[in-house]
Amino acid sequence: MITGLSHRTAASACALCVAGVLALMPATAAAGARSKEPAPPPRAAMPGPSLLYHQGAQVRPHRGAPGLPEVSALSWLVADADNGNVLASDEAHRALPPASTLKTLFAVTVLPGLPSGLRHTVSYKELADVGEGSSLVGVEEGHSYQVSDLWHGVFLSSGNDAVHVLASLGGGWQATAKRMQEKARSLGALDTHVVSPDGYDAPGQVSSAYDLAVFGRAGLHNPDFARYCGTAEASFPGDGSSYAIENTNRLLTGEDGVAPYPGLIGIKNGYTSNAGNTLVAAARRGGRTLVVTVMNPQDGGGFAVYEEARRLLDWGFASAGLVDPVGSLDGLRVKSAPATAAPVAAASASQVPDDDSGWSGRAVVAGLSGLGAGAVALRLRLRAKGGRSGPG
Repeated sequence: MITGLSHRTAASACALCVAGVLALMPATAAAGARSKEPAPPPRAAMPGPSLLYHQGAQVRPHRGAPGLPEVSALSWLVADADNGNVLASDEAHRALPPASTLKTLFAVTVLPGLPSGLRHTVSYKELADVGEGSSLVGVEEGHSYQVSDLWHGVFLSSGNDAVHVLASLGGGWQATAKRMQEKARSLGALDTHVVSPDGYDAPGQVSSAYDLAVFGRAGLHNPDFARYCGTAEASFPGDGSSYAIENTNRLLTGEDGVAPYPGLIGIKNGYTSNAGNTLVAAARRGGRTLVVTVMNPQDGGGFAVYEEARRLLDWGFASAGLVDPVGSLDGLRVKSAPATAAPVAAASASQVPDDDSGWSGRAVVAGLSGLGAGAVALRLRLRAKGGRSGPG
């Protein structure tokens, strides 16, 4: 029993008790009590060690792994689409103009919000700003199209006219570019800068082999995206009757002397004089799905992009179990910041989550509650003996 303590002595004792508890508490628990500090920023989940920012070709082969194929592209990447492991790459994060492969990000962003059966009559305004020399599917003012028709125009004919109409339905050209930029960041695609949603050359518009593989992989999780990007032929509405359109991805159709790739799923090819030939392709074989990106081959002519993608896919399938990943397509995806905890003084035990520090939230609350009760009891005892209370 404590007797004969002055008010100042009792207050000092309480202060020492609290200080002792705080000294014993782990740093994480003490930090949680400082409720006025700003919440920490979101963290990127980087698997390690990643080699994707290193220069030159990157691969981690085991004994017996096949050698990397000859590839002249300025940037390329081959990854497992199922788990996101990057099997090999070269200049994966090099910022380059993407041409129409940027339409993969456009579709990932806009497609989920537009019902495929929705019918729309095209206005002149929606086609007024289509860039000169753009690839077109033949969308015409005053004609009515289903959204599914327009997506066939995007994926098969790489129609910038179809992109403009879909972007209008999705909120407008600039709003769509902003949404695409936000979507890229949410997927961990940090190299991409969107200016023109159709991939038309524009100052400052860039992406990377890494980012385009991220977009292609994300798109394949949407059954509509996967169906459109893997369609070789379709009918497109015209004056009085429909006409046939064919996918410009030669690995899918086998046109122009390019042999079709067995098990090819899609995804999207592109070309501009500034970007050169670009391609994001995915194929499935033996229960594995691979995604490759090839950007601007320097040798072999206009169809080299398909042959280099073919060699990378062949190498990827032959390397099953024989290489370790050099990075991950999930490696830069930003995790949401944890919710800010309520101040400990105002929280109940059920509101404070347990952690793995050895001091649970409930223990902290119970300990502080016990100290508070002890301080009140001591104060009442002192008052009963005639002691004065200090300022509140």
